Amino acid sequence: MDEIAAHAGVGIGTVYRHFPTKEALLTEMVRVRFQEFAEVAVLAEETADPLAALETIMRRSAEAVEGDTGFQLAMMGSNELEWEGIEEQKAALAEVVTRVISRAVAAGAVRDDFSFDDFAMVMCGTTATMYFKPGSADWRRYLDLMLRGVRVT
Repeated sequence: MDEIAAHAGVGIGTVYRHFPTKEALLTEMVRVRFQEFAEVAVLAEETADPLAALETIMRRSAEAVEGDTGFQLAMMGSNELEWEGIEEQKAALAEVVTRVISRAVAAGAVRDDFSFDDFAMVMCGTTATMYFKPGSADWRRYLDLMLRGVRVT
């Protein structure tokens, strides 16, 4: 919390007034990211090619957090999050991504057993790759390998 206050150029009291606990701060940070992911998904859903729509959601969401070590750590230590503060954003994201996945499955572009839970697992794995190999493009290779495994060949 001290580092965050210093980085923001405010006193520690200001941080604690807005976020009484570290968990509250992490929850807000993840809530905002999930909202951004849902916005990305809504835009990608307009893509005519259902596979391209799914890949766009995954790539753009990953690109958004590539340099965000705080988010990466928050997702890896997700037991510290107050998920009830994120439920609305997670549900909005799940709704759009599920529609995109369903469209891709119906088109025969994606495995018929691929689900939103799988999407979430791939995205968490991608985020972990970013954290453990910062500054490298390895997360892009990881995501590409995962996407190839999802596609119908």
